[in-house]
Amino acid sequence: MFNFFKDNDSKDYSKKNEELFDKTASLLIHAAKIDENYTDNERKIIKKTLIQLGVKETKVEQIMLTAEINEEKSNQILDFTKEIKNAGTEFKVKIIETLWTIIYSNKEEDMYESNLMRRLSGLLYLDNKIVGDIKEKIKAKFVK
Repeated sequence: MFNFFKDNDSKDYSKKNEELFDKTASLLIHAAKIDENYTDNERKIIKKTLIQLGVKETKVEQIMLTAEINEEKSNQILDFTKEIKNAGTEFKVKIIETLWTIIYSNKEEDMYESNLMRRLSGLLYLDNKIVGDIKEKIKAKFVK
């Protein structure tokens, strides 16, 4: 559905796209860990998103491992958002949808997750209304 970076020759995605996927996975993992409860379900959500974005299934585990190390070593989210902010709006919207899905996968949003999402909407150059609309759509699926 979303294969943003697949090409017609089924070649491997470029090094630049690999870096984008690494940074994207690191950001998603950071969001999953921010409430100090990184679950298998959140890991599955991240893997599924990476595949939807065009990562080959054979590379997902490698990207996840690299991203987990990068997330652990990093002390700021700017490193993760540098590549993502230059991606297209559709890509960024998919990331925001995934972030809210990760947050609400445990049925609640804490203050650290709220703060992260406020910061990300600015860092990714996304309108607060778009981020808020996505939040309400995702929240309705999980919180009843």
